Amino acid sequence: MNNTATLYQDLERVLITREEIQAAVKRLGEQITKDYEGKEPLFVCILKGAVVFYTDLIREIDLPLNLEFMSISSYGASTKSSGVVNIRKDLDVDVTGRDIIIVEDIVDSGMTLSFLKKVFATRNAASVRIATLLNKPARRRVELDVEYYCFNIPDAFVVGYGLDYAEKYRNLPDIGVLHPRIYAKDE
Repeated sequence: MNNTATLYQDLERVLITREEIQAAVKRLGEQITKDYEGKEPLFVCILKGAVVFYTDLIREIDLPLNLEFMSISSYGASTKSSGVVNIRKDLDVDVTGRDIIIVEDIVDSGMTLSFLKKVFATRNAASVRIATLLNKPARRRVELDVEYYCFNIPDAFVVGYGLDYAEKYRNLPDIGVLHPRIYAKDE
């Protein structure tokens, strides 16, 4: 898809290009490979937004690993988290004694991931770390360590590369700042 495609017309600007994403994901995969040498981590993809990042990231990791998926709800069709976290689809495996890497598209308020870290701790995981494509520390509402991230970004509403607004824009290969005229009516 070229950057004159219809979906790009809804962006204020492209924030991160597909080439920058690819290079950052490769570096992150290399770091995780190094950090988990001799282990077999369980990668937990948070659906739907993280799936694009997840599939690219696991292909950059040179380790035996296991894959799982969870569906969590805290946004709905809004641009802001409701603060209420609901597990829509839970894991299909026991995590007792496992090293877990939660793979998320963006860490914003931190509330969802703080909740998930506590859930996995009560399930006796050996360790729980976070790998995210985008880290937005300016929006953090809880104390949260984000061990692995590709980019720190400003406080803007972004879409593309799996991130959506009302289930649209996930298929953009770049990450862009969504123009406020698109979501202002929902604020």
